[in-house]
Order: sequence, then C-alpha cells, then structure tokens
Amino acid sequence: MVFHHIPVLLHQVLEVLQPRSEGIYLDGTVGGGGHSAAILAKMAGRGRLIGLDQDPAALAAAGRNLAPFGDQVTLVRSNFRRVGAVADELGLTGKIDGILLDIGVSSHQLDEAERGFTYRTDAPLDMRMNPESALTAAKLLNEAPEGEIARILRDYGEERWAKRIAQFIANRRAEKLLERTGELVDIIRAAIPAGARQEGGHPAKRTFQALRIAVNDELGALEEALPAALGALAPGGRLVVISFHSLEDRMVKNFFAEQARGCLCPPDFPVCVCGNQPKVKIITRKPLVGSDEEMEANPRAQSAKLRAAEKVG
Repeated sequence: MVFHHIPVLLHQVLEVLQPRSEGIYLDGTVGGGGHSAAILAKMAGRGRLIGLDQDPAALAAAGRNLAPFGDQVTLVRSNFRRVGAVADELGLTGKIDGILLDIGVSSHQLDEAERGFTYRTDAPLDMRMNPESALTAAKLLNEAPEGEIARILRDYGEERWAKRIAQFIANRRAEKLLERTGELVDIIRAAIPAGARQEGGHPAKRTFQALRIAVNDELGALEEALPAALGALAPGGRLVVISFHSLEDRMVKNFFAEQARGCLCPPDFPVCVCGNQPKVKIITRKPLVGSDEEMEANPRAQSAKLRAAEKVG
C-alpha cells in the first residue's frame, strides 16, 4: 500500500519553526515525510534534517519521498521518546535548531486496515505503531484486569461508559478470547445504551483511541521526549509539538510553563536565593489550530493543537 499522510498544520509548523538555510532540524515523527519535505524546501539545498519513526512502513515511505534531498536527510528507526539518545549518537546534542513532534496515529496507519487502528473495518486487534512491540490490543484486552481496562477507557478515551464496556469485555473473553476489531465494536455497541449511542459520533471512537494510546504508551513516550528534546536543542532552538488529545496537550502546556518559570523561591522571600532561570520562552500562549478549510479537507486537523517554545541560551 502507498503510504498516504497529509501533514497537519503545515503552515503553522513552518511559521513557528522558522527553518533557516543552514540549520539542523529533527522530525521526531517523520511519517511519510510531509512536514520534513516542507522544512527541507525552506533550507534551499543546505542544512540537515534527521527523521525518526518507529514504523518501518513510514520510514520506507519517508526515504522515497525525501530522496530528492539526498544526503541532507538522515533517517533513524526509533520511537520519538529516544530523541535525546539519537541526538547523542549523531553528535548533535545542543546543536539542533528545531524539533517537531507530531503525536498520534497517521492517516496511513488508519487506512491500513490490517493494523487494527480503525473501528470501521474488521481486522486483527493489533494497534501497534511498532509492529515488533510485544503488546497488542488483543493481548491487553484479553489479559488486563477488568478494572485496568476501565481505567484506560476512562482516562485515555474519556469514555463515559468505561466501566460498563470493561465489564462486557471481561464477560465476552471468559467465553472466547477477543481477536478482531469487529468483535470489539459489537461489544461496545452492546454495552452502551441505545440512547447514548446516538451522541458524539461512532460509539467505538473513544475506546479505540484509548486502546491505541495504551498499546503504544503514547503518554509515557511524550513525557520522556519533552525534556530530552529540550536538552538536544541549541540555544535559540525551537520545540514544536502537535497533539490530538487533551491529555497530551495538557502535558505539553504544563511542561512549557514549568520550563519557562524563573525564580522558584516562596513569594514572601525578599530576594531570590534559588538562582533558577527560565529555560524556555513560550512562543504560543494559546495553541494554534487549523483553519476551517484545513479541518474540512483533513479530518485529522479537527483535533490538532500546536504549541511551541524556544530554548533560552
């Protein structure tokens, strides 16, 4: 299958990142290379781009799509949580001018039915972004305690009926282990009362989102990546993060706010004794979102939020 990925918030990324001709940039979630190609085009044949992705299909597509840029591009198969380690391995720690993290599932991964990311097609319950990972959605649903499944659906999917869906899953797996996305959709439909199924889009949407986040440890990866990315930046370098979930956006917002703080002394201290200095300057006081036209053309843009900060030297 051809790797299909529409880069979300592309105009906003370029506006905030401000690629310069001889800079070094890192795309921690390169996907099909859409954002990366636009960054490289701004560098006019100079500069360097490092692209990371844990999905071999994405990395292969990025290799094809970015081939015209030749040796300006270095692609590395890695989860973006290892951005600091990759920078170290390439001798680029403290030298990178901009880092982009586009969190979440790509258009291609949703379109590739056999990966199990979508509730619209019957497929194996997989949901792994890295096909070599041990944990699949089927393994989680068949082995995790009922209470843990309920917590995942509640916390990661903001699913009102999390406890009831988890109970129905536990009852079904006691008779037969879950293997297919279609089976899970049927369970969700049965668990959610008929009246509630008419609200908020497809009834399985929130459950599938929650399971994908859990299977791929997306929040854990982001928590590790943010400080690592900041450490890899050069003074004046910019960190740009696109998130698609309120928990991710809150994590980015809080991290930037914490790093932008100066004095940490109690307010009643007459003078500062801690010596703490701000580590970043926040570029986006409010998250940037897509235009009406982009949201209509690209459904993925509807929940996308971009935040950015600049490392203080």
